[in-house]
Amino acid sequence: MSDVRSIALDEMEIGLSAEAVRTVTEEDLDMFAKVSGDYNPVHMDEEFARATPFRGRIAHGALVASYISGVLGNQLPGPGAIFLGLNMRFFHPTRIGDEVRTRVEVKSVDLKSRKAVMDCTCYVGDKLTMQAEAEVMVRKRHRKAGD
Repeated sequence: MSDVRSIALDEMEIGLSAEAVRTVTEEDLDMFAKVSGDYNPVHMDEEFARATPFRGRIAHGALVASYISGVLGNQLPGPGAIFLGLNMRFFHPTRIGDEVRTRVEVKSVDLKSRKAVMDCTCYVGDKLTMQAEAEVMVRKRHRKAGD
């Protein structure tokens, strides 16, 4: 991870974007349930979930939202960014085996408050599964050698 570079606030431009792709696994749901304490049977029990309108298990919404955190913390703005808020809406369920493409794009930059607003989307194939707006605190500029 030593080659990961953050984008400083003074380098951010509206429209700048980054994305990542992840495949949801059974292990992801098990680990997320353990970490979050969310063992809702719609996520964990196929028989129960088949009797719901989803007709089968679905991934935790917060697990899918965490993919946004991954892009913000690793790519754009990257290391040192502080995730301040997320306003999200789900449109379609995400299931085990789905490949989720998460994209964040700079919507606005406020140099005075050191904040950026990002448009965030998650797609499975060509289906929009989640749309969100994230607020992130970003470093003003990169440190120079010796700082």
